[in-house]
Amino acid sequence: MKKHIPNAITCCNLISGCVAITFALGHAYKLALLAIVAGAVFDFFDGMVARLLHVSSPIGKELDSLADVVTFGVAPSMMLFSFMTDLSYISLVKDAGASGISTLGGWIVYVPFLAFLMAAFSALRLAKFNLDERQTMGFIGLPTPANALFWASFIVGWGHSLLTYPTIMPILLVLLVLSCYLLVSEIPMFALKFKTWGWRGNEVKWAFLVTCIPPLLFLGYGSLAVIIAWYIVLSVITHKHTENQPPNS
Repeated sequence: MKKHIPNAITCCNLISGCVAITFALGHAYKLALLAIVAGAVFDFFDGMVARLLHVSSPIGKELDSLADVVTFGVAPSMMLFSFMTDLSYISLVKDAGASGISTLGGWIVYVPFLAFLMAAFSALRLAKFNLDERQTMGFIGLPTPANALFWASFIVGWGHSLLTYPTIMPILLVLLVLSCYLLVSEIPMFALKFKTWGWRGNEVKWAFLVTCIPPLLFLGYGSLAVIIAWYIVLSVITHKHTENQPPNS
């Protein structure tokens, strides 16, 4: 019986992703964010439970990747698609103005479909992760849960303000391309895995956790987007610093 417990938790992750997609289609972005967060919690515990019970299996690994594609690939893509759809229609209405004639053309309503590039790159990222033996104590490229939480938090925390600036669409597309690149990049990023709880050897991890407190206290739903952005910047800085260190003699 216990061998099925980790897979049941993974299925809860998958269900959370399906729920998030449904909420995203209905523009209920806060609920979609909460569903993605729930999926991230299930994703964290399924592996932990499998190790504790010593019941890890190849099917569990495959199921985990499938669930992650839905929750951390398709769900945030659907949120971004819905949000960009709102922006495109607002742009058309404002551009038409009193004349009722838009100079943008109907092509702008197709731009939101580019959001699904994120789902494709998330799937590619997960496939690479399954084959990459370097990612035991850290990550190569941006983890899909971090990317999903960034977009979900960004849309919930800052989306309402951005809807008053329909010209923000190009910036969203740049951010989309950047996130797709980060998912499959070769940039090393630290993981919050501790061999010991002391400061020595964990300086970056503890510094990151401490600096996450102010955004969580003051930025509400938008805090996760700021935290993930800071995580990326800190990972790049740490990597550059390590590269510039002289080799041990």
